[in-house]
Amino acid sequence: MLNRRALMSGAAGAIPLPGLDWVVDAALLNNLIPQINAEFGLAEHQMTALDPSKRERIQQAVALVGSMLIGKFITKDLLLRAAKTIGVRLTTQQAVKFVPLAGQALSALISYSAIRYLGEQHMRDCVRVLLNSRLLGNDEGT
Repeated sequence: MLNRRALMSGAAGAIPLPGLDWVVDAALLNNLIPQINAEFGLAEHQMTALDPSKRERIQQAVALVGSMLIGKFITKDLLLRAAKTIGVRLTTQQAVKFVPLAGQALSALISYSAIRYLGEQHMRDCVRVLLNSRLLGNDEGT
């Protein structure tokens, strides 16, 4: 799922139209983050269905991990804050995009790696939340 989205981002990054890659990346992240949350049982609707003690443990773990994308409805503001972590890459990508061939290839690589990085980081955060809330593994937290 993540690799496919990162490849789509890379393809959009290679097209020398200003801003197209950012629009594509935002749309990809808008779909990808909720799917990752759902795979880990951390989507907003899944968390509201949990009994209150489990939900409380997850919310405490989310606060401990510091993720702003777990268990929440994904908004444009949340995506923009997440994208700030890769801001330098995206700025560099826009600059190199207009260098014929090599610049487009580099732009595609930067787009691919940025989406891949954000997706992998979010998955790591989801695992850490589940481990910290003791919902993954046994009750001793191992």
